[in-house]
Amino acid sequence: MRYPITPAGSEDFRQAAKRRLPRALFDYIEGGAFAEQTAQANVHSFSRWRLQQRVLRDVEHINLAVNRLGQPYAAPLALGPVGLAGMMARRGETQAYRAAQHEHIPFCASTVSLCGINEIHQHRDTQPAWFQLYMMRDRDFVAQLLDRVQAQGVEVLVVTVDLAVLGVRYRDVRNGFESSRGLAKLNRFYDFVSHPQWLWDVGIKGGPHVFGNLTDAVPNARQLTDFKSWVDAQFDPRVTWDDIAWIRSRWPGKLVIKGILHSDDALQAVKVGADGLIISNHGGRQLDGAPCPIDILPEVHQHLVNQGCRDRIELWLDGGLRNPQDLLIALALGADGGLLGRAWIYALAGYGEFGVTQLLKQWRKALSVSLALMGCNDINQLNESHLIRS
Repeated sequence: MRYPITPAGSEDFRQAAKRRLPRALFDYIEGGAFAEQTAQANVHSFSRWRLQQRVLRDVEHINLAVNRLGQPYAAPLALGPVGLAGMMARRGETQAYRAAQHEHIPFCASTVSLCGINEIHQHRDTQPAWFQLYMMRDRDFVAQLLDRVQAQGVEVLVVTVDLAVLGVRYRDVRNGFESSRGLAKLNRFYDFVSHPQWLWDVGIKGGPHVFGNLTDAVPNARQLTDFKSWVDAQFDPRVTWDDIAWIRSRWPGKLVIKGILHSDDALQAVKVGADGLIISNHGGRQLDGAPCPIDILPEVHQHLVNQGCRDRIELWLDGGLRNPQDLLIALALGADGGLLGRAWIYALAGYGEFGVTQLLKQWRKALSVSLALMGCNDINQLNESHLIRS
């Protein structure tokens, strides 16, 4: 007989998610574009660095607290936007938001979350959620969405810019994830019913299965497939920096640009008035063969320093963060914070709100322990002297 273990890291949460989720859903969060070389490289890219251990220093008191984007947080860590999180656990976005608030960590809601920002904020105790926006062809709807998000008290808007066209994800193709044909529907049916715990908790009791932020645009939709044609038609390959300037003119809060992988694009984000940028390759789900964010980070950081504008914008890193030590490497290389993606969605899928809370507690403890062993008292003091190139 196999007894359940107490999850002690991202891989344990990943295995729990794999057991619980239908294959199509697990592959959706696990997979990357094409051959998935970039998705896999993101995780391994941190091994090119080692943390410098130092001894005989007073490390009784360790500080993880930071101020980021105008708000105090318990650590320089955020739950990044993940679409369809509500299909991984019942009303999953609300569970993750509650866990993030409990641990004083920011949570970013996705445009294509099942729970709309209004439902998510029904669970607000402290700070509002961040909101991630995909620029859409229907600019009038974008303007309405921005007004609605602002009215909900959102203060940080994250605009994803690396989705001019949708990447090709072979796992979704194999699973018929986006197909409404008879055979694909039959395969999904057998996939779902073979996971009865998920089927009862999420498939049956977890509705409505719609994109809560987009119901005004597709008012007659009753299920996710009803949104597909509208969402597919809304991805806009014509988006330029002029559109980001338009958003900046309409958005009074903090503006963060997600999907930067080039120093000149980072500088342009500063010029357009962004308050932060996220170095990201969309988790390897867009351009297979793209560089890993951790490899681009030092170049972007130094370029902004050389241009005299590093202090005008925050740098966050998204991609491949699976262990707390990965975050320390990113911070030492110039990042102001890191976003978790797959790591928190694994925890959510496997154990719900409890899992996300435990994951964040584990990360905060591991960050404190690692800093102590590095002889560093304050996470805000990390720099390249704390690293060794492997």
